[in-house]
Amino acid sequence: MPWREDTRPYFVLVSEIMLQQTQVERVVPKFEAFIRRFPDIASVAQASLAEVLQLWSGLGYNRRAKFLHQAAQRIMADYGGNFPETERELMTLPGVGKNTAGAILAYSFNQPAVFIETNVRTVYFHHFFEDQALVTDKELATIVAQTVDTEHPREWYWAIMDYGTSLKQTGGGRLDKSHHYKKQSPLKGSVREVRGQILKALATQSYSEDALRKLLAADDRFVLALEGLQKDGLVSQTDGQLHLSL
Repeated sequence: MPWREDTRPYFVLVSEIMLQQTQVERVVPKFEAFIRRFPDIASVAQASLAEVLQLWSGLGYNRRAKFLHQAAQRIMADYGGNFPETERELMTLPGVGKNTAGAILAYSFNQPAVFIETNVRTVYFHHFFEDQALVTDKELATIVAQTVDTEHPREWYWAIMDYGTSLKQTGGGRLDKSHHYKKQSPLKGSVREVRGQILKALATQSYSEDALRKLLAADDRFVLALEGLQKDGLVSQTDGQLHLSL
């Protein structure tokens, strides 16, 4: 994984946002393509949202791309291009919550931060909550804080990630124990599928709403998908033409 070979905070930020709700094997080639085009935080901040969305195409949950773009702009404007190094400051960045901030602190700055993600849940459910039906992240965080390797947190979390992957492959550490667990709905037939189709079409050119409907052979999901994209600031309309936001 390239973000383990180079742990600069920009690489970790990009990887963590991409890995939200997306498998590692899908993320690696998209991460590598993204870094080739945007090798540092300044290049993302200077790009248009449309450019970022084009590189993001295929990962889904495109609001993450917008958050990454906004976070880059915030780092350049408020921190002079230098990554903040505290949880409080990191959490002021769009799209960066407590767990993403913790991952950046652990992986980039080698700080023993406490954060919870899928593989952490898997490992701790397996070893500490085998007989408990529903477990909150607050309960998990208490145990993580007691067991994190304070001398080598970066390597420790990498080991937890790999161990969690192994457990899932062998049926251990069921995620439905989590109070926060939500099974991801299938893409096929969803509004999310149409959102992706709209963004993919607009990545190449602008369309009127009628033309876009015809191009996609749109069904009832189209209106919800388009309204959602406009509300999220991913698609705009100028002079009757729909286009990716700048």
